[in-house]
This record gives sequence, structure tokens and C-alpha cells, in this order.
Amino acid sequence: MNFQKSSPKFSKKQIILLSIPVFFSNLAIPLVGIVDTGLMGNLGETKYLAATSIATSVMTMIIWSFGFLRMGTVGIVAQAYGKSDYREIVKTLLRNFILAIIIGFVIIISTPLLKIMISHFFSPSDETEVLINTYINVRVFSVPAELVIYIFIGFYLGIQKTKISSLLIIVLSSLNIVFSALFVLSFDLKIFGVALGTLIASYITFLIFLIFTYNFIVKKFKVIPKFENLIVRNKLIRLIKINFDIFIRTLFLTFSFLWVTYLGSRIGEDYLAVNTILMQFILLSSFVLDAYAFSTEGIIGYTIGKRSEKSFNTVVRNSFQLSFFSAVIISILYLIFFKEIIYIITDIEMLRFISFQHIMWVILIPPVACFCYQLDGIFIGASQTKEIRNAMVISVLGFISCSIYLTKYFNNHGIWFSLLLFMVFRSLSLQFYFKNILKKF
Repeated sequence: MNFQKSSPKFSKKQIILLSIPVFFSNLAIPLVGIVDTGLMGNLGETKYLAATSIATSVMTMIIWSFGFLRMGTVGIVAQAYGKSDYREIVKTLLRNFILAIIIGFVIIISTPLLKIMISHFFSPSDETEVLINTYINVRVFSVPAELVIYIFIGFYLGIQKTKISSLLIIVLSSLNIVFSALFVLSFDLKIFGVALGTLIASYITFLIFLIFTYNFIVKKFKVIPKFENLIVRNKLIRLIKINFDIFIRTLFLTFSFLWVTYLGSRIGEDYLAVNTILMQFILLSSFVLDAYAFSTEGIIGYTIGKRSEKSFNTVVRNSFQLSFFSAVIISILYLIFFKEIIYIITDIEMLRFISFQHIMWVILIPPVACFCYQLDGIFIGASQTKEIRNAMVISVLGFISCSIYLTKYFNNHGIWFSLLLFMVFRSLSLQFYFKNILKKF
């Protein structure tokens, strides 16, 4: 779909057509977590699932903290695409590519410090700590590749090539699932196998799309990517500002999920393991609903580049309606199939029992959270990063405060009630800043 050839109306049908490939690719991302959880949850000992929960939560927090590499790329690329400024698109891609590689290697050399922080923060048992370190020692080397993949995804979303960005994610997730399952089920490598699967999948995907993207740019944009003349003062300042704002926003967001893991570990390893299982349902729904947010990021940037307020308002209205309807469907499916899924994920009876006690949170959160997911996409597409930073900081602080109080009186249910309130805080705070986007027209 080429939006540069006509004046777009961005109907629900158009948004759905853009979102379908993103939907399937986003579905693949949490499936990796579900498969990994299932592989560890059926080893007969809670320690494997507990270790995986802590290790993957920490690594996810680290990698997602640099999600600005995707989100910052989308906004700038989309607006440059609306202006047909292809050279700026390529320069943005190269600037963030270099940044991703540098960040990745800094994280690798910081591994010893990371393990010390995990030990002090979670205070795991000796057996669990050994398993955590086994995972971290392998998984950390995938970080440079995973961060560059963020750049590629942001680039293709920014030029509205959602099928390509979706293919990238599907390739990565599919390879991850295949290799992890192979190493655990066929070679009995347990948690080491899960980490190794992610490592190999990341670099295979990185190499495939590095070659593909280079050829795509040369063929479609008629521009040869060169690492020169990238340092333009005003462009660099804008890039740093956008990336820093999104970094702070994402850091606080990922910390909120790490906080859930931490609170669960304080209650006990069984609850830590259960929260890991339940979080897979939340992540699955969030990534599915993010299909609308991701696809509208590029469209929002495009409408701003074209200064079409009418198209902007249409996109906002239609995407909200589609997101809420989809969220309700997800909750209904969870209600119907929750028990069966839990029986697949773990064979430990205690974990099954506790999971069944928390089904209401899995059902309630998607319809509430869909609004903040969609608002995130709108603000990212508009490059209004200061607003999403401020909104996230306020929301996380509110979430932590509520969780401390509610967990004291309602135990693990307090954690999940607080998470629900967190989604409400995000929506309300972003809505407060919405008027700032309209100033761009």
C-alpha cells in the first residue's frame, strides 16, 4: 500500500490491512516466552522456572530499555518519508545502527556487574542463582544483534512496509522457538539451551536482514549507505533528545515488569513462577494489541509530515475502536481456554492451582490496557517523546506505590491489582498530553 500516490483516508479496513502482518509477527514474540516457560515448567522442578523468570525479566528489561532504537527510528523515518527525504532516512538508519552496536558491547562487558545486581536484588537460592548465571552468560552476547534488529524493525515500520518488519520478527521468533526446543528436548541442555537458542536465532536473523536491508535501500531509494557526513549538529541533537526520552520511558516501563518479578520473589518461588506464567498471557495480549499501535506509528508520522489533521483524527478514532474490540475478543478467549493452556505450560500441580486463582486479572487487563498501548503508538509516531517519558514516569511511580500498599494486604492479588491500575494511570496521563500533538498541525 503506497500512501504517497493519493490522499489517504485511513479507514478501518486500511488500518487492518497494515496491522495484519504486524499482528502475526507480534504474536510470534510472546510465543517465544510461552514456549520457553513451557519448556522450563515441565522439567518437574520450580527452580528452573524461577531462574528463567528472573533471568529473562532482567534481560528483557535491558533490551527493552533500548527500545528507543526502534521507536525513535520509526518517528523520524516516517516523517522524512512523508517529505520524500530518502537520504535523511538512510542517515537516520546508520546513526542508530552505530549506536546499537556500541550499546550492545557496553552491555556485554558489564555482565559481571549485572550478575552482582541480580544476586543482591532478588536474593535467589544458590541453585537458582547458578541457573540464572548460566542463562545470562550466554544470552548477553545476543544483545548487539537484538538491538540492531530493533533498528531494522523501526525502519520498515516508518516507511509503512509492515510485511517486511513482520517477516523479520517472525523469522527471529521462529528460529528462537526451534533452536530452544531442539536444545532442551533433544540435547537436554535445560536453561542453557533456551539461552543458546536465542543467541543463534538473533545472529542468523541479523545477518539475513542486514544484507536484505542494504539491497532494499539501494534498489528502492537509489541511495548507497555510507558512514560519512552523519554528524549534523541539529539532526544529532534531535536524535539524542528523542532517544533519551524514549530510553527513560522504556526503562521505567521494563522496570515495572521487573518489579512484578521482584514482588513475586518476595512472596515465594511458587508465586514467582506463577507470575511468570501469568505474565505470558499479558505479554501475548499486549503484543497482539500493539499491532494496531505499531502500524499506526508510521501512519501518524506520515499524516504529520503531510500536515493532514483530518487524516490524523481518522487514524486515531479508527485505531482506538479496533484495539478495544480486539482486546475484548482476547479476554473472551482467555476465559474459555485459560485452564487448558495452564495444563500445557506446567505439570506442577501447585503452580496450576495458584494460576487458577488469578484468572480474573488475565481477563480484566487487556480491555483496560489497550488504550495506553494505542496512545503510545500515536505519541511515538508524532515524535512527542517528552510526553510519553513524563507519562510513564508518573504511572510507574503510582504503580510502585500502589503495589507496596496492596501487596501488604492482598498478597499476590495486590501485585496484579496494581498492574491493572498501572494501565489506567498510563492512559490517563497520556490523554492529558494529547493536545500537544495537535499543535503540529
